[in-house]
Amino acid sequence: MSKTALIIGAGQGLSASVARLFASEGMKVGLAARNTDKLADLADEIGAKTYQCDAADPDQVVDLFNAFDADFGQLDTLVYNPNVRVRGPITEVDPIATKNTIMVQAYGAFLAAQQAAFRMNKAGSGTMLFTGASAGIKGYANSAPFAMGKFALRGLCQSLARELSPQNIHVAHFVIDGAILNQDRGAPWNDPTKTLDPDDIAQTYLHIANQNRSAWTWEIELRPSVEKF
Repeated sequence: MSKTALIIGAGQGLSASVARLFASEGMKVGLAARNTDKLADLADEIGAKTYQCDAADPDQVVDLFNAFDADFGQLDTLVYNPNVRVRGPITEVDPIATKNTIMVQAYGAFLAAQQAAFRMNKAGSGTMLFTGASAGIKGYANSAPFAMGKFALRGLCQSLARELSPQNIHVAHFVIDGAILNQDRGAPWNDPTKTLDPDDIAQTYLHIANQNRSAWTWEIELRPSVEKF
């Protein structure tokens, strides 16, 4: 059972559900985001520590992991969950916003994985969980930046799983195929019959984080029963 977890890209949706569940299981949780003000209530609720970090900045990621080391010691579980995207026709989508999407979704995941691997290799164990999307399996119209980032993330996870599994480091990629329930966003995100409940997704994260190495999952797809695929 993991004792510590660092969630990068923490917010009020899925990552909050994961944080609450992990904390309820007795885990010490660190929450990292560009804006930590939004994490204050959640951190107070579950006794978590917050860290300001731009996931695509190498120096900030190194500082983040060093700070987590100082506060909690050994890192058992990494959750990478930033949600950055930009939409639009290829002739109109903003190139700078596109670069930021790819940097956070893919390059930031690489930076976090590298720092986690340094520590988990030394410890002889660890778990890395990465939040992907159906856009990492199939590219949708008007969504090229998001697809590029998520395709790259999936490739990273597949490579990491093959490289690190023999070192007793479990790497898993979650394909979230559908909208996540959010009552504040309006339709269709506020309809529980058509969306994924973040608390239910979190249960799957916990289950996979606790799998025995004799039967590890490297990738899993989660979708509401009404989602077409």
